[in-house]
Amino acid sequence: MKQDKVTEEKLKRYFKVSETALNIAKEKIIEGREKDAKEVIEMAKNYISDAHHFYGKKDFVNAFAALNYAHGWIDSGVRLGIFDVDDDKLFTVK
Repeated sequence: MKQDKVTEEKLKRYFKVSETALNIAKEKIIEGREKDAKEVIEMAKNYISDAHHFYGKKDFVNAFAALNYAHGWIDSGVRLGIFDVDDDKLFTVK
């Protein structure tokens, strides 16, 4: 079934996934990569904050987009060896 709408239910699921991934990543920083991790975490937090802002305005499309950017930052940190995670449901692991 094709979905062509961002529902509030779907958006809430993505908030949970992205916020969970961020919290895990913050606890799994690889030694020596703290400076890089700080940048990735800050960007992800900013995009999640943007998503909350858009959600408050009932702009679900832009909230969803911001959450995808947030998770993309986290995933890039995983792939670049900044975070040591192994959950292949939350992250794109090698």
